Amino acid sequence: MRTLGRLITASTVAVALALTSCAADDDAASDATPAEPADRGAAARALANVESTSDVTVDRYLYPTTTGDRDDRQNWADVYLPPGDHEPGTVPLVVLVHGGGWQSKLGADVFVSLSRRLAERGLAVYNLEYRRVGSGGGWPTTFKDVAAALDFVPNVQAALPEISTDDAVVAGHSAGGQLAMWSGTRHNLEDDEIGAGPEFRPTYVISLAGTLDMRQAALNGNPRARNVMGGMPSEVPDHYASVSPIENIDPDVPIIAMTGTADTVVAPSMATKYVRAVKKAGGRGALVRFPGVDHTQIVASDSATFPQIIETISRAAHNAHRD
Repeated sequence: MRTLGRLITASTVAVALALTSCAADDDAASDATPAEPADRGAAARALANVESTSDVTVDRYLYPTTTGDRDDRQNWADVYLPPGDHEPGTVPLVVLVHGGGWQSKLGADVFVSLSRRLAERGLAVYNLEYRRVGSGGGWPTTFKDVAAALDFVPNVQAALPEISTDDAVVAGHSAGGQLAMWSGTRHNLEDDEIGAGPEFRPTYVISLAGTLDMRQAALNGNPRARNVMGGMPSEVPDHYASVSPIENIDPDVPIIAMTGTADTVVAPSMATKYVRAVKKAGGRGALVRFPGVDHTQIVASDSATFPQIIETISRAAHNAHRD
């Protein structure tokens, strides 16, 4: 039975990738100021280890915030580049947004292995960090930070012209899945909403066990969702309406929602409900279910699902770049 489940999953991934074909947008980096690499800080040893164990190169960039303050320990993104020399605009981009319940217990370092593996497959990877609840984040800082990090992508591309932002993929796990899906619809926000008027827009988005209905999460008793939103839906309804993925579907942005059937942190039914809503709106969405996989296993580097996660993201980015 488990073997059959894996075959079904692999087939679904192939269908999902077929759904992601889109026309390319124009690069937005032509007028951007080139970014300068920053000191690697506390991550120096980990990033040096990446370079010493592969031909991948990695640099840290500090993005400017929009909150009036910043934290160099958190307002950064590590950019991984594949081995070798590359012509301008030939390396597809993947942006990674880590999870952890929007709390400070977990950081972007959980995606070091995924970043390296994707870069080894010929992709540029932008692994971003942001302030979370417990380390200066929460509403609205967490969302402003993620928006600012994304809008710094054109500056990084100006410094690294081999990166192509045409048909970029944004992928996120758990809380990062919510933030990733939100990143794909910020262009529809009103001018006074957080994250409106993006400088960078992904072509499509991949959620890995993402919290795709923030209202449902809070009402079902998830304190982490309530805390990052600044209250319950009845208290701050505009917050939920602005950033909850299921309330901000854009049918022009194709998505893949991946979930484990044994997930007890974010109910698998949330991904099912979200994909159904995307299709009802006339959009392109695919649901990938991993039998017996829980919330953390889905992205664990030693899990059976990890190669499929890499394959899905990699093929999505490369296929888009070729279209």
